[in-house]
Amino acid sequence: MSKIDQDKNGTAVSFYRIKTVIEKSRNQNSNLIVAVTGSIACGKSTVSRMLEDLGALLIDFDRIAREVVMPGTPGYDRIVADFGATVVQSDGALDRKALSDIVFADETKRRHLEQITHPLIFETFARKLTRMMADHPDTIIQVAVPLLIELNMQHLFDKVIVVYLPEEIQIDRLAARENISAEAAKAIIGSQLSPDEKKQYADYVIDNRHDRAHTQDQVNRVWQRLQQDKKTAESGY
Repeated sequence: MSKIDQDKNGTAVSFYRIKTVIEKSRNQNSNLIVAVTGSIACGKSTVSRMLEDLGALLIDFDRIAREVVMPGTPGYDRIVADFGATVVQSDGALDRKALSDIVFADETKRRHLEQITHPLIFETFARKLTRMMADHPDTIIQVAVPLLIELNMQHLFDKVIVVYLPEEIQIDRLAARENISAEAAKAIIGSQLSPDEKKQYADYVIDNRHDRAHTQDQVNRVWQRLQQDKKTAESGY
């Protein structure tokens, strides 16, 4: 079996483990497991923090993605071996921008990076979710997954929240946040599904184009609906 085939098989096994963990939760616990997603610079982190403040526990795929490539981890060693010393900073940490520049410019390299990191991310998520459900068996758990739809993971979760921005505003916000040109921002955004496409998969949409108070009001209403969804699931209807 080639290394690529092994990577693909590892991803499939890890993905199946996530599915098994969530199905076990539905059978044994009263958790409602909610995915929060959206395209880059749409405000997922803002919405997740608001949900945390309301009582939802959080597992963040971006945070896990950083954990599994810390210096000394197998993920780090594999990336440095495959992508070279140019993706390492002077302090030994990964140069995430340099790595991002490489993979966004080359689809083959981007897929290779995903084959390294995705099994590690999925396995870590499965462990975190198992532990969180054991410690909090009657809680709403939100899982922030930027590439939820691209990875075809949406069907694993009880509900899906999509944080939405019109693409033209998304480009402006990403360019300002990363201090890059609009053209560079558009290229990065083009590697993901558009916000309008992601909306089609949502149980709930949070429109983040206005001020924070407007977003908070939407999150409050969605939180009320999620609590009702949890009660409905518990009653079996």
